[in-house]
Amino acid sequence: MKKLIEGLQKFQTGYFSSHRELFEELSHGQHPRILFITCSDSRVDPNLITQAEVGEIFVIRNAGNIIPPFGAANGGEGAAIEYAISALDIEQVIVCGHSHCGAMKGLLKLNSLQEKMPLVYDWLKHAEATRRLVNDNYSNLEGEELLEVTVAENVLTQLENLQTYPVIRSRLHQRRLTLHGWIYRIEVGEVLEYDRSSHDFIAPQSSIGESEPEYNFHPTCHIPVTASLKVPKATKAKVSSNGKNGNKGASLPGYEQFSPEQAQRIYRGSH
Repeated sequence: MKKLIEGLQKFQTGYFSSHRELFEELSHGQHPRILFITCSDSRVDPNLITQAEVGEIFVIRNAGNIIPPFGAANGGEGAAIEYAISALDIEQVIVCGHSHCGAMKGLLKLNSLQEKMPLVYDWLKHAEATRRLVNDNYSNLEGEELLEVTVAENVLTQLENLQTYPVIRSRLHQRRLTLHGWIYRIEVGEVLEYDRSSHDFIAPQSSIGESEPEYNFHPTCHIPVTASLKVPKATKAKVSSNGKNGNKGASLPGYEQFSPEQAQRIYRGSH
């Protein structure tokens, strides 16, 4: 506490004193340009890694940067999203995962948390789509490679979950909103952004693409720690012998881009 109190005094006599006009302006209202959704991990500081000024980003933080699908939970995430888009008129949303994420480590061994940390267990169940996808498609990976894939898949899953919110769907339809997926690598201070055109996690670009979002990750790709994350295009749903779509989830209007399990879960949660 002593260090924090000393920090308060340093802030008041230093940064605040030299930015009085900024804080006077902020006292009359906020006008952030970005909604930044990230993990509660103490090693992740949105303002630090983006060098954003006070008042420039609106932040939602929780364990695992998880956004439950619309109607699946009554937590503060949905309310904060709605306020950011409807009241603050934010047009850019970033979901930022990070390396060595403790929440994703917990997700990979979810059942072991039920007795000792039941609240953590219940929260991470909102990322069941990520856990199931990783378990079913990445059995050949382990250790840090598996964790990195889980972090990446979770970012893409949360981007999909965001689209179940009415205000998000509406603004996307109007082309008044853009979603971004980031991964922050703590050990090297690097940020990679999901690129819809190349299906890759690459260095963030200033330009905004016009292509439709496609958040699918290939189950057999190898991900070296220092390499970008390659994400080929999704395959189309199979057609059964009776001529009907064999992908139960994809047959739901508006949910074609999701896996069958996730589409069904999101559909049930929003009706």
